[in-house]
Amino acid sequence: MKFFGLILTLIIYLIARQFYIRFPYPFFVPVLTSTIVIVSVLLITNIPYEQYMSDVKIITELLGAAIVALGYPLYKQWHVIKKYFIPIMSGVIVGTWLGIESGRLLSKAFEIEDLLMYSLLPKSVTTPVAMEISHEIGGIPSLAAVFVMVAGISCVVIGPFLLKWLRIDHPLEIGIGYGSAAHVLGTSKSLEFGDEAAAVSSVSMTMCAIIASFLAPIIITLFS
Repeated sequence: MKFFGLILTLIIYLIARQFYIRFPYPFFVPVLTSTIVIVSVLLITNIPYEQYMSDVKIITELLGAAIVALGYPLYKQWHVIKKYFIPIMSGVIVGTWLGIESGRLLSKAFEIEDLLMYSLLPKSVTTPVAMEISHEIGGIPSLAAVFVMVAGISCVVIGPFLLKWLRIDHPLEIGIGYGSAAHVLGTSKSLEFGDEAAAVSSVSMTMCAIIASFLAPIIITLFS
C-alpha cells in the first residue's frame, strides 16, 4: 500500500503525543514511544526500511521547515538573547566542548576504534552538521546520524530528572542545556518550559553546530 509508512507514522505519533499530554513523564516523550512502536511494526510486518523511508519522504523534507519554525520564539525573545549574550555564548562553548570531549573519553575508556569514535564525537550537534563533521574527521556520516538521534532522545528523557536533581529552573540555563546537548529534539523539548527557554535553546543549537565544526578537528589533532 502506497503511503502506508506515512499514514502509520502520523497516526502513531498523534497517539503518542496525546498519550504524553495525558501522562507527561519523560520516558513517554512522543519521539521515543513512537519510534519504538514504528520499528516494532516494521519488524513484525517485514516492511523494508527503504520502502518505509520512501513513504515518509515528505516528512523528511519538512524537517527543514520545522527547524526554521523554531526561529519564531527566537524572534519573540530577541531582547533576552541580547541581554544574556555573553552567558549564552559561554555556556554554549563549554557545552559544545563537553559534548565532543565526553565522546572522546568514552571511546578511549571502552577502547572503541577510531572510526567509531570519529562518528561519535559530533553526537550533540544537529544531524546535517554532525554528518559533515564526521565525514571531515574520518568517521561514518550515517553512523553519526544514529548517534545524534540516540544522544537527543537520551537527553530529552533524562533531562527532566537532571534538572530536578540539580534544581535548575531558570529558562536561560534550561535553554542552553537542551540546545547544546540535544540539538533539535532538545529545542523542541525546551518549548515545554516557555518561549524564553526555547529561544535560548534555538540559539544554543545553532552556535553549537558552528563551534563544533571548528572544535572537533582541533580536539582530534591534539589528543589523537
